[in-house]
Amino acid sequence: MQSPPPVGLKGLPAACRPREKLLGLGAPALSDAELIAVLLRTGLPGKHVLQLAQELLDALGGVAGLLHADAAALKPVKGLGPSKRALIMAVMELARRALAQPLKTRSVLNDPKAATDFLRLQIGDRPHEVFALMLLDSQHRLIAFEELFRGTVNQASVYPREVVLRALHHQAAAVLLAHNHPSGLAEPSPADIALTRNLRDALALVGVRVLDHIVVTRERGASFAELGLL
Repeated sequence: MQSPPPVGLKGLPAACRPREKLLGLGAPALSDAELIAVLLRTGLPGKHVLQLAQELLDALGGVAGLLHADAAALKPVKGLGPSKRALIMAVMELARRALAQPLKTRSVLNDPKAATDFLRLQIGDRPHEVFALMLLDSQHRLIAFEELFRGTVNQASVYPREVVLRALHHQAAAVLLAHNHPSGLAEPSPADIALTRNLRDALALVGVRVLDHIVVTRERGASFAELGLL
């Protein structure tokens, strides 16, 4: 005996439909899949939009994976046409910019958690190590964020000359160094400490101060400044 087709959203009580639930109870009341379903709006024949939203999250490793997904990663998901992919990418980019905006208007030292959250969103979920720079003005506000190197982060793979050149290009007065640990452990390694001191000394020669080096994972971050390692 064939199982009945999935019930469409119109067959659900109004209070259980994602859009109506959002308008009635507010966005925090919705699950990740329900929020994505509001964006997608429609599903496929035999598959309602909540199922499609959950499949998308499963394919990309949840919301964190979705935030880092590009057009190529979204394309294989059945049911995501160009308009849905464009909408998702636009919303995810707005989320990244929303985290960056406070860092552009006030010193990163005033809200170190905001800087860590920003970095976790940018590189915390990457499957490989990424070394990045937050370039800051004289009031320690964010000028630019750049990913410079990929692969094992150590003195052999991160070139001080390139870091100095990027700081000079942006006329940065200070920088915040960052990289991720795909292992999920944010604690700095001896190689991380040696690299940080090497970069600090190289940047000091051109008058650029290293304010911190933050190691991030998907879940957390570790600050060299807070650990007394600078």
